[in-house]
Amino acid sequence: MLHSAVPIVNGFMATTLHLSRVSFVRDARVILAPLTWQVRDTERWLVLGANGSGKTTLLRIASLYEHPSTGTVEVLGERLGRTDVRRLRQRVGYLSAALSAQIRPELRCLDVVMTARYAALEPWWHRYTTADEARALECLDRMGVAWAAQRSLGTVSSGEQQRVLLARTLMNEPGVVLLDEPSARLDLAGREQLVQALSELTLDATAPPLVLVTHHLDEVPPGMTHVLMLRDGEVVARGPIDTALRAAALSECFGLPLHLERRPDGRFSAWATGSAVAATDPGHS
Repeated sequence: MLHSAVPIVNGFMATTLHLSRVSFVRDARVILAPLTWQVRDTERWLVLGANGSGKTTLLRIASLYEHPSTGTVEVLGERLGRTDVRRLRQRVGYLSAALSAQIRPELRCLDVVMTARYAALEPWWHRYTTADEARALECLDRMGVAWAAQRSLGTVSSGEQQRVLLARTLMNEPGVVLLDEPSARLDLAGREQLVQALSELTLDATAPPLVLVTHHLDEVPPGMTHVLMLRDGEVVARGPIDTALRAAALSECFGLPLHLERRPDGRFSAWATGSAVAATDPGHS
């Protein structure tokens, strides 16, 4: 079993994440309008939206790094404000550009993963065991980068760095994995390697529930079960991906007429319709 089990209550799978009437306001600006959202144990959620739609704020709240302006947040059965977030964060696998930027590139890839044991950024703050090292190496191997264990993070490619950071999210056998635009900064090859690694997680029935934030449909791995679409901090659509992810909702989400296609391999493609290109391209005749 790869993750800590969420208990079954009265025959139903318990909720992993439960955000109730959560909003976020900063400097009188509404970044996230009140929303209610649940992620259950077997679900893999895709969160879509343009830049500034509130995606990152939503994930920072769900990962316990931000407090909402209103509403309640429950993560793995514990309520934000009534629990020790330092301890609870150890049960949440979290990857974001902001968090990644805080990790020194001089650290060994093994240490990058192993420090997640205590949700730390440096290895000297805690004592680690041979079992911790073995677990970190196992996570690196799962992401196909065990060979880089003794290499410093800054000496491997950007795609390999992201796989190391993804391995870090698995260190504590988390109850949930939250990924905020993990393919940012990657070239085509790096992105495809990361999508392959994510595919192995999303299609693995024993892997923890997962939330992936992005604004690029072509980097969404097969195996995602649900979608939440945001625009200007408000929900445009949500539900099972097979029924909720439609061209009309996607067009509203991004404010642009879009065509949506699902390929035979389960991946998605989306592009602006001809009329939208004509309207935005000054060189179009």
